[in-house]
Amino acid sequence: MSAPHYKMETRDINGDKPPDLSGSCGSYLNGTLHIFAGCDPVGYTNQMFSVDLTEQSCTWKKVTDTKGTTPSPRNKHSCWVHRDRLIYFGGYGCKTIGQVQNTTSASFVVDEMSWATIGDVLFRCWGWNNEVSVYEPHTAMWSTPETRGPAPAPRGCHASALIGNKGYISGGVETLELDMFCLDLDTWTWTQFDFSPSCSPLGRSMLTMTPTSDHTLFIYGGLGIDGNTLNDVWNLNTQKKEWKRMTHQHKDKPRVGHSACLGRDSDVVVFGGSSNMCLLMDSVAVLRAPSQNQCRDVFMFQTQPCSLFRLCEDLIAENSEVFEEQLTWLPSKLRNKIDKRVAFFSSTKPVLTA
Repeated sequence: MSAPHYKMETRDINGDKPPDLSGSCGSYLNGTLHIFAGCDPVGYTNQMFSVDLTEQSCTWKKVTDTKGTTPSPRNKHSCWVHRDRLIYFGGYGCKTIGQVQNTTSASFVVDEMSWATIGDVLFRCWGWNNEVSVYEPHTAMWSTPETRGPAPAPRGCHASALIGNKGYISGGVETLELDMFCLDLDTWTWTQFDFSPSCSPLGRSMLTMTPTSDHTLFIYGGLGIDGNTLNDVWNLNTQKKEWKRMTHQHKDKPRVGHSACLGRDSDVVVFGGSSNMCLLMDSVAVLRAPSQNQCRDVFMFQTQPCSLFRLCEDLIAENSEVFEEQLTWLPSKLRNKIDKRVAFFSSTKPVLTA
C-alpha cells in the first residue's frame, strides 16, 4: 500500500525573530506556535517567541510582560499542550546560587559551577531539573503547580507524550532499562511504571514517543546507554503497562535527535535527526557530539491496517481516469482530498522515455 500524501511548505516569517537556538521547545496551540528557551549563541535563555500561523502574513513576536515567575534558562526540555496551557518539564540549564539554595536537591542536580558576570558577579550553577512549569498564553501567566507522588529524576533529552489528561515522560537518564512516568494534569500526581527488566527497552536519550491510540505509546530510536544509535520500535500499552517490541521495515534508518509526529490513520511520521551519534573522548570526560550524518529524509511507520476509506480513496486516485465522470459527483471537500491523492500518484508514476 502506498504512503499517504504529506507536503512540506516553506513560509517566510518576519518580525522579532528568535535567535539561532539549540535544544529549544516548540509547541502548537490554537493556531499559534510558541518557542520557549533553548541555547542561543550567548548562552542559555528563557525567552519565549510566538507566531500566529493562521495569518496570511506571519510575524514573529517576542513574548514580554508575562506575569508570575518565568522558569530559569534551559534547553533539552519538553512540553505538553493541555486545556489551552503549555506545561513544560525538565531540561538542562543554569540557576544563580540563590535560586539553587531555594530549590530542593531532588528537583535540581548540579552538574557544573562557575562565576558569571550578569550585572553583579553571580555564582552560577548548571544542571538538570525535573520542574513542572505552566504557561497560560491567554493571560501571559507563569505558575508552578505543586506535584505529588514519585517524580522522575531531573533530566533532559527525554521524550514526552500526552494521552487525554495524562502526560508521559521517558528516558533521558542513564538507566539500564527505559523508564516511564505519568503525570495526571488534573491532580498533578506522578506515577511510576514498574516493568520486568527482561522485557523492557534499553535505556536511552534523544528518543521519540508518539501516542497512536488512547492507550498506546510508540517509541522509536534514540542514543542507547551502550553508546549506539538505535533503530528499534516499541509499543507501550499504558493500561496493561506492558512493552511489546515491534518489527518494521526501516532497519537501515537508526535515528537519534529526530522528531516524530502522528500522521494520518495513526501513522508515525519521522523526520531528521542523526543516523550515527559519535562518542568523543578527551582526558577529562566523555563528550557526546553529533557526527556529520545528519538526515533530512521523511519516513513513516504504519501502526495499524489501512481503513476502508483510505483503501477506497487510493483505489480511486490510482485509477482516476476510470472514475473521471463519477469524481464530478463528489462533494467539494471530498473531491479536494481525492485530487491531492491523484496528484501524489501522478508524481510517482514512472515516465516512459524512448
